[in-house]
Amino acid sequence: MAFLNNTLIVRRDLMTKLVSLFNEGVLLSEIDRVPLKMSPKKAQARGRCCIHKERAVLKYKIMPILGYSIEEEEDELTPLSEYARKALLRTEKNKSIFTVVDEACTACVKTNYVVTNLCKGCVARACYMNCPREAVFFKENGQAGIDHNKCINCGICKEACPYHSIVFVPVPCEESCPVKAIQKDENGIEHIDESKCIFCGKCINACPFGSIFEISQIFDVLSAIQRNEKITAIVAPSVQSQFEHSFSDIATAIKNIGFSEIIEVALGAMETAFHEGEELQQKLEQGQQFMTTSCCPSYVELTKKHLIEMKPFVSQTNSPMYYASKIAKNKYPDSKVCFIGPCVGKRKEAADDQTIDYVLTFEELDAILKGMKIEIIPTENKDDAEIKAGRGFAQSGGVIAAVMESYPNVGIKPLIVTNIDKKNIALLKAYAKGKAPGNFIEVMACEGGCISGPCTINTYKDAQKIFKKVVEEN
Repeated sequence: MAFLNNTLIVRRDLMTKLVSLFNEGVLLSEIDRVPLKMSPKKAQARGRCCIHKERAVLKYKIMPILGYSIEEEEDELTPLSEYARKALLRTEKNKSIFTVVDEACTACVKTNYVVTNLCKGCVARACYMNCPREAVFFKENGQAGIDHNKCINCGICKEACPYHSIVFVPVPCEESCPVKAIQKDENGIEHIDESKCIFCGKCINACPFGSIFEISQIFDVLSAIQRNEKITAIVAPSVQSQFEHSFSDIATAIKNIGFSEIIEVALGAMETAFHEGEELQQKLEQGQQFMTTSCCPSYVELTKKHLIEMKPFVSQTNSPMYYASKIAKNKYPDSKVCFIGPCVGKRKEAADDQTIDYVLTFEELDAILKGMKIEIIPTENKDDAEIKAGRGFAQSGGVIAAVMESYPNVGIKPLIVTNIDKKNIALLKAYAKGKAPGNFIEVMACEGGCISGPCTINTYKDAQKIFKKVVEEN
């Protein structure tokens, strides 16, 4: 995430309020009033037609925080308290990862091309003459217009206009998706095709109306803790880019939530570095030109669904989360495991991994800490220096650095691809054809690595500064 905006603030505020109500034991009695309190009767609607619309949107934004997809709505009259009651009793997680709040997803353009007032109503009418669907018409003042019911978004009119009066207006979520997994349905509501989705989460923060949500597991975890179930939290290295504290201090705060044990995923990262280095050495000796990393689940999904030609070059080594969960299960066999990290992709990876019971994001962790009024108290406790390389997995270049440290004599020629977008997908396709300028390629879906994941709480620049101060300088 590169920036902060109001939709993110609202989402986090909702999470925090719900956790606070849960912690006070009044979630069921007070949750129906949350939309009313956040949008009081005489308040000014923020980007909506009226305060009643604003409240409806807030109601539906609460549902995925409770662990429901919007498609699961039973009846419009079913109150939030009923959904909350069922959520607290739920023992099985929702299998869906994303949901789109249809009440919020109503404001984007139907087609991507719009005629501006720069149109001179010229005699040439090249836009009209070249339109393959006769979607261009002319108003009484002579200016052109586009019939959005006929337009197919080919862009020919834009290219033909000598005054550049026709502009391309992107749909932010569609534009952000690197694999075209998001499209409007027959009602104009965006739909995420999870058979195409790589779960990079870029669409979540791209939507200016905050209509795309992950299905949260906040209350699955808190309810399990309330039932005195043992849950071990395995925490991603990038946590130290979000909270300006040592891992041991952060771990203490997380344990105060009610987790039975805490394990650093950096331990699993050390395992990944060792096995990945060994695998790289073997493949290079066998004559394979290069190998890519496999720790980013969104990149792995990309190679499965859209970049098949790169799949043979992907490391077979498991991710740090996998190895950390194995450590947790071996050490605490009677405990469930909850991964806490910065991204959506881990929800998909966890769904395919029987050792992971729950996934929470840093956004959700922050909301839980604030809602339960748990502070991270600084101490003089020092983190384990032996796994510093594992903590480096949090940012781009960290995987390569850890593998090179473990295998200094392999002859690694490193190459970093950070941020999966259309340009870098094309670049990876070229590499798959034998044009890679290196023999070990680290691929991360997010710019700069996990420290800028879609579910982090800091901007990329702030995360960089904090991580450098807390980890690299210690």
